[in-house]
Amino acid sequence: MGETLSQTERYPLDYERRFGGVARLYTKEGAARLAQASATVVGLGGVGSWAAEALARTAVGKLTLIDLDNIAESNTNRQLQALTGAYGKPKAQALKERIALINPLCEVTMVEDFVDEENVSEMLHTPVVLDCTDQVKAKAAMAAFVQKIGGLFITCGAAGGKTSALNILVDDLAKAKGDPLLSNLRYRLRKQYGYPRPKEEKRIEKFGITAVYTADPVVRPEGSCDITGGLACSGYGSGVVVTAAIGFAAASVAINRIAGIQK
Repeated sequence: MGETLSQTERYPLDYERRFGGVARLYTKEGAARLAQASATVVGLGGVGSWAAEALARTAVGKLTLIDLDNIAESNTNRQLQALTGAYGKPKAQALKERIALINPLCEVTMVEDFVDEENVSEMLHTPVVLDCTDQVKAKAAMAAFVQKIGGLFITCGAAGGKTSALNILVDDLAKAKGDPLLSNLRYRLRKQYGYPRPKEEKRIEKFGITAVYTADPVVRPEGSCDITGGLACSGYGSGVVVTAAIGFAAASVAINRIAGIQK
């Protein structure tokens, strides 16, 4: 049997041809910053899988992918890696393999685990973190920790029950409206981590956390569940046009900050 070929031997890489457009858009200096950057995507579902794809295709040099779930057939309508032949595979592994085909020079660290309040300091090691999860406790723990160490934290709102990709909003978490998930996150950060409350004159104090979301009304599933009791509702529908749009918007914020396009 012949020797096993490396990734770059099997897929010869002309880096300039493949990623020259990054430098033409973000400048050579910006492209160099991206190539040297490290970012983490937490949650690799309908939002996070597309955010990771965008970072990889913009030639970010190091990516950490965190998710404990495996790919299910029911993920097909919204998740990048949900394909025939991939069902049952860990989401992080499938994305790592895909990113190797996009940019073999990208260093990908795969973490098959969930982030929680106990392990957050062990899980997050990069200066840029994209939160694409739907667990409020985890979101709050990550936000507080990343801000404490001076990193950039970008949190994504809920995509379930939303049908339009045309109204994606980016704002400080303190100003985000119309998204119950982000509202609950804001409440927990104020109660548990001491984040500022609105003053008496109703002036909103910024959190310094970027939120990406849509305030569009939720489309209620036909007789599937009662959404008045909270966010937990398996009956919500979701679609790739919204999940991917939120993921791409979150990645755009990160890319522009890394490249120095936006402060």
